[in-house]
Order: sequence, then structure tokens, then C-alpha cells
Amino acid sequence: MSLTLPDLQSWLDRYVAAWRSNDPALIGALFTEDVRYRYHPGEEPVVGRDAVVASWLESPDDPESWTADYRAWSVTGDHAAATGETRYADGDHFYNVFVLVFRDGACAEFTEWFFTEWFVRPREH
Repeated sequence: MSLTLPDLQSWLDRYVAAWRSNDPALIGALFTEDVRYRYHPGEEPVVGRDAVVASWLESPDDPESWTADYRAWSVTGDHAAATGETRYADGDHFYNVFVLVFRDGACAEFTEWFFTEWFVRPREH
């Protein structure tokens, strides 16, 4: 069964809920046992569901300190992309792009690109 845009949006909504909850079971349910998770492209991935859960919980964000809005953008087979924004109460604002690969409804590969607001502001010439 191939992934659909609604499937991806559902996963993104669960991703935000898991992040907000800091609940290891909800976080782990998002990923395959052997997931490869990159916080930044080009760096070595965090490998394995347990390692990703531990990484997320290493320094968790206060659930009231941020908002996130991620949207399903594209799905081809089990490959997907999403875009969105993350805003922190301290004023930090990030634009996000996720590139994902799914297997049996769970994310098997995750890579995030993010840009700060200053990076995407039009430059004066």
C-alpha cells in the first residue's frame, strides 16, 4: 500500500502531538525499529527507534514554548516531503522541510532542513 497525502498529514499531526507530549511511546510509534533520523542533512543519522526516542528526550522543549504547523507537500510511493514552520516563544522562527521514507506506515528515514527567519528574508540590494 502506497502512502497518500492524507496519510502523510496524519503522520505529521502525530509527530507534533508526540513532540508536545514528550511521551516515549508516542514518539517511538512514529518510526520503524531501524529508522535513520537526521536532524541536518549531511550528518550521521541517529539509527534505531530507541536511539531516536532517547535523542528527542535528551533535552525536550517545554510543550508551551513552541507552536508548529507542518503540511504534507508531496508523496510518491513511500517517499514524501513536507513543509512547515516552527515558532518558539522566545522569538525564534524556523521554516522546515522534511524528506521522509515510509515503510508499513511508519517513518524509516527522516531528514530535516530548516532555515531561520533571517535566512529567508529578502535581501536588500
